[in-house]
Amino acid sequence: MQSKRTEKTTSILAATLLAMAAQTWAAEIPADTRLAKVQQLIKGNGAEPATLDPHKTEGVPESNILRDLFEGLVVSGPRGEILPGVAEHWETQDNQHYLFHLRADARWSNGEPVTAHDFEYSFKRAIDPNTASPYSWYLEIPTIVNAGAILKGEQDVDTLGVKALDERTLEITLEQPVPYFVTMLAHTTTYPVNRRAIERHGAEWTRPGNLISNGAYTLSDWVVNEKIELVRNPHYWNNDKTVLERVSYLPITSQNAAMNRFLAGELDMTNEIPIEHFTRLKQEHPDKVRITGYVGTYYYQFNTRKPPFDDVRVRKALSYAIDREVIANLVLGQGQKPGYTMTPEIVDGFTPPRLAWASWTQKERNARARELLTEAGFNKQNPLRFELLYNTSENHKKLAVAVASMWKKQLEVEVELVNQEWKTYLDTKTQGNFDVARAGWIADYNEASSMLDLLQTTHGNNDGKYSNPAFDALMNASRSIVDTEKRNAQYTQAEEILAEDMPIAPIYQYVTARLVQQYVGGYPNNPLNNLYSKDMYILEH
Repeated sequence: MQSKRTEKTTSILAATLLAMAAQTWAAEIPADTRLAKVQQLIKGNGAEPATLDPHKTEGVPESNILRDLFEGLVVSGPRGEILPGVAEHWETQDNQHYLFHLRADARWSNGEPVTAHDFEYSFKRAIDPNTASPYSWYLEIPTIVNAGAILKGEQDVDTLGVKALDERTLEITLEQPVPYFVTMLAHTTTYPVNRRAIERHGAEWTRPGNLISNGAYTLSDWVVNEKIELVRNPHYWNNDKTVLERVSYLPITSQNAAMNRFLAGELDMTNEIPIEHFTRLKQEHPDKVRITGYVGTYYYQFNTRKPPFDDVRVRKALSYAIDREVIANLVLGQGQKPGYTMTPEIVDGFTPPRLAWASWTQKERNARARELLTEAGFNKQNPLRFELLYNTSENHKKLAVAVASMWKKQLEVEVELVNQEWKTYLDTKTQGNFDVARAGWIADYNEASSMLDLLQTTHGNNDGKYSNPAFDALMNASRSIVDTEKRNAQYTQAEEILAEDMPIAPIYQYVTARLVQQYVGGYPNNPLNNLYSKDMYILEH
């Protein structure tokens, strides 16, 4: 748990932002390091990406690749800290009006300058309803001027509070002060995209040969369900510090298949570790198992508009009957912690409240779950039946089987497990065609609001359609509170409301557990799992 940090004045914050802007990050290699002749990193990516358009993505498999292809105003450092990206430095005096000063040497992969006009175009494209970005809400959350009105169709896209003052100065204006705004700008939704490429190629602009990027790498090949190949971008502003020449992403959905390819030397890094092999791998390959804290929560999402999940008694019963200690320690056993709140303990500056139901024994929770389900009209003669949706993954399946077994044993609930491939699963959830769905939320920035905002009524990824005006009011009011402790007091109240309404059943707090070859240098302990290939390198082996 990181210590709390209180921002006392806006002037101190402005000074902090300028000081941070003096830092940078790249592949920092010790002087006596011997590098391999072939600098290629081969990574298991877990799934075929749904898209490589930064403004149309919403998942981790896509973000992993996009961090290499594109660079926003800022980037996430090795410890999750915010560092300069295309913006060399930035300033604010009131947490509401921000000026970003772009690097003179920032270039697209075709050699043309990356300008403030590119960012203005890109922010407006992301918020434009015609783009249909699943993350358009992300620009409304910090109250960028007119973002909410644009999404509702009440204002034109051109009124968005993002403006290029000249080629290298970008102004972003918020409707209210948001002290953590800059931390939000390492996200894919805020990446610049090349207007000429989009206008020339339309929907095909993300294909090899068409895609123009501004990150450390550019797209060289994309064979669907087989591989995505990236090669070094010689026009990247910090190319002199980039070491890896090529990065390969393999969409391997099977954790066991990825493990076997890693052990055979065909992969340098896996996306995950098979649950059933974790203990053995830890014993046999301790130097290759890498575990880091991860700002995210794994949970089951209830479709709150669909009977009987519109009944809070049913939602609470199902949540209470999940034995989180068994899931975290026995089913998983990789360092995950039982989850009782949406916000995990690792979030910077926030300590989740100790909720009443979380302090009960599992026996007490099971007893209360049976009472609630009986009150809702379900029993042995009239059992609750529903489908549990999850995306294709051996680990997700193991968890679903374990939880369904708990529900059957304690509540005599009958569950049908339904798995779908990643893209189909995302579409099904977005359309609301589910009863209960496996979900996970990884913070887009290291602050409690990045977790809690998900459950606001208007949030674009609130697939369960949960809505509580009191919760919304707390989250809206929290944005302008500069003092960290006072802001976190709002978050505590928000978590308490969620505990009463139970729109989701938190199950465990994530960790990142993957296999990484010992010869991979520069692998960070980033709590957001924001890995940048430009920071890594291959040692002689």
